[in-house]
Amino acid sequence: MTTKGTPGRMVRIDEETWAEYGQLCDEEGTTRGDDLRRHAKKRVAAWKRKKAADAADLTRRLLGPDSD
Repeated sequence: MTTKGTPGRMVRIDEETWAEYGQLCDEEGTTRGDDLRRHAKKRVAAWKRKKAADAADLTRRLLGPDSD
């Protein structure tokens, strides 16, 4: 079941890990879904920052040291 209009996703996780992950999230006061969304957003943001930094570095190298 989905909420807030977000599409549902299916992941494959073994039963023991899923149950223990649920316990971990309960102890932290969150849900598995919220925790997974935060993790995915954090990873995507880091990936985007790296891509931007790599592009900026490439631009600097292509334009040479006097381009600043």
